[in-house]
Amino acid sequence: MSDAPVRPAGAGGSVPSRPGAVVAVLALAGITVSLMQTLVIPIVPELPVYLHASASDAAWAVTATLLAAAVATPVTGRLGDMFGKRRLLLVSLVLLVAGSVVCALSDALIPMIVGRALQGLAAAVVPLGISIMRDELPPEKLAGSTALMSASLGVGGALGLPAAAFIADHYDWHVLFWTSGALGVVAFGLVLSLVPESGVRTGGRFDLVGALGVAVGLVSLLLAISKGGDWGWASGTTLGLFALAVVALVAWGFFELRTRTPLVDLRTTVRRQVLFTNLASIAFGFSMFAMSLVLPQLLQLPTQTGYGLGRSMMTVGLVMAPQGLVMMGFAPVSAAITKARGPKVTLMIGAVIVAAGYGLNIVLMSEVWHLILVSCVIGAGVGFAYGAMPALIMGAVPPSETAAANSLNTLMRSIGTSVASAVTGVILAQMTISLGGQALPSQNGFKVVMAIGAGAAVLAFVLASFLPRHRPPAPAPACAPTTAEPSAGTVA
Repeated sequence: MSDAPVRPAGAGGSVPSRPGAVVAVLALAGITVSLMQTLVIPIVPELPVYLHASASDAAWAVTATLLAAAVATPVTGRLGDMFGKRRLLLVSLVLLVAGSVVCALSDALIPMIVGRALQGLAAAVVPLGISIMRDELPPEKLAGSTALMSASLGVGGALGLPAAAFIADHYDWHVLFWTSGALGVVAFGLVLSLVPESGVRTGGRFDLVGALGVAVGLVSLLLAISKGGDWGWASGTTLGLFALAVVALVAWGFFELRTRTPLVDLRTTVRRQVLFTNLASIAFGFSMFAMSLVLPQLLQLPTQTGYGLGRSMMTVGLVMAPQGLVMMGFAPVSAAITKARGPKVTLMIGAVIVAAGYGLNIVLMSEVWHLILVSCVIGAGVGFAYGAMPALIMGAVPPSETAAANSLNTLMRSIGTSVASAVTGVILAQMTISLGGQALPSQNGFKVVMAIGAGAAVLAFVLASFLPRHRPPAPAPACAPTTAEPSAGTVA
């Protein structure tokens, strides 16, 4: 037992004896899972050779992770609410380790796709971790902890790039996956040892029909978005997938509204606070990923273009890494503003900072330090926003739906990143220059993408303005029973 003074319990009914350790372990798990976003980036050009496949087939090693994550995120969130968030978090880490081992042993396309899909199934670790924090941490620690956990989505991706580039440059490419597997084992052991299981559960049966419906809809939508550029946006395959996505998601929505135990409670998601937070999350996902697509290309394009900097992938990683540290550093600042002014204000501040960062990028793109500055400014804005989003979601849903609601919010960010990838790919493929007989993205093409990134941030600001105003919770009477749910910044 801890000798620390008694503090208010979380919704789970007790406070862990070492809340700081719980937060650190959950953040580490989130960073480990988010590493999967950038793990294969340094070896993408060589994957066709490594896997004895064509470039278009080898690209499925990236697409498989995206599709698996999209399906797993809402399903795992709902299962976490039903059967235990820690339990599902551990299952997710096991899948990550299994996928890493399969990839590490692979020298062919099919095993690599299977392994990468297994890694994608671990995507719900961050929303599950946020939900555990809501259930188990004292209210005074909740805002800062959830901001840090939410920021781990970007931190892992930013810090993973230089590490992956270093490993790819100096060791056999399989070491990338042995390393991610080892990190997964460490995270699993720490979660098993230090993170308590939440006592907050929701009843009912698992909505298998709803899970299948949302899987068909999301896979069709994201497959069309991610592969439309290769197949042709007007091709029968692309248009057919978009049509299937619309039909499947509309039918799924009707079914969810009529079932007693839905996978996603759509009546909750259309509440103003949840709806506009999720819409803003799509815009922020777009803004964050657009930068991740533009800056590496600017750094690596040959200097003969007049705007390319001719740097290596290792340099790209080192330029992007400070962004992750900035996101982590701004997590407590985001939490402090959320506590004082409410998460709506924090989200709007983040949107303004991101838009300013893209504005800087339009005029500052000729030196390495310019791009470091831009990535840090945008990282600070994303850190503010990602810290506010869980607070907004948790302020509008009951504890029994926390994991499912946070998982849906994470999915909205992923949809934003997928749209950013597609839009950026189309623009840079259309706006080109010729160098040595090769078509390369033009400087104006990059500026257009940056302007769209700034516009997405402005859109997020406008959407956030529709959120309800912050209303600080009234202090409970000294003699009143303490049955209120913890909240990371109550918004009415």
